[in-house]
Amino acid sequence: MPEGPSIVILKEEARQFGGQEIISVSGNSKIDQNRLLGKKVISFRSWGKHFLICFKDFTVRIHFLLFGTYRINETKDAPVRLNLTFPSGEINFYSSSVKILEGDVNLHYDWSADVMNESWNPKQAKEKLKNIPNKQICDALLEQDIFSGVGNIIKNEVLYRVRVHPESLVGKIPSKKKDEIIKEARNYSFQFLEWKKKFELKKHWLAHTKKTCLRCDLPILKKYTGVKKRRSFFCENCQILYQ
Repeated sequence: MPEGPSIVILKEEARQFGGQEIISVSGNSKIDQNRLLGKKVISFRSWGKHFLICFKDFTVRIHFLLFGTYRINETKDAPVRLNLTFPSGEINFYSSSVKILEGDVNLHYDWSADVMNESWNPKQAKEKLKNIPNKQICDALLEQDIFSGVGNIIKNEVLYRVRVHPESLVGKIPSKKKDEIIKEARNYSFQFLEWKKKFELKKHWLAHTKKTCLRCDLPILKKYTGVKKRRSFFCENCQILYQ
């Protein structure tokens, strides 16, 4: 599943079509595709894992789910969910959820919950964590209304960096340690973005898919943790379990 930084890259790549009218629409999405014909794109935005194509009175939301992909000015051998053709090129979306959001896009999103948005509010994130004291931190970090854009890779890398066990209960984690988690969720997201652009993301992973802890020289454990049952990679020796 694409994480927030990958959607930011898509947003930057799509800016070449900003201000252009759509001259052709196709694909197997269920939206009213004719509604997009002749419409001028006002802006491209992102909220966490959502890619947003904004028009005057509505927005097209693309959610890439588990296996979604896109191609700009090229295609792939797969059914197209949505093709948008502009005078200067095209965007193709595959295996994605496509939805139309009516009215002002700002009414649909809390930008302060997006870890990569300039409106990101860490204090608000901490307040939200107070409301889920019995949730494991591995699940809490994947809650998009708290940490929009954080996915499983970011989760694993953040918890390794701050030395917190993924099965720790939110309410048992010390306040200063929660501050570290919140800060690192944003910091690592921007590092992710930088490395992704350089095609070197994997070589910077410290815990995700790794076998040995770089700090302890002990095995990194792989376990499907939390209610969400997502893969966690962690060291039981240096990542503290708060229960």
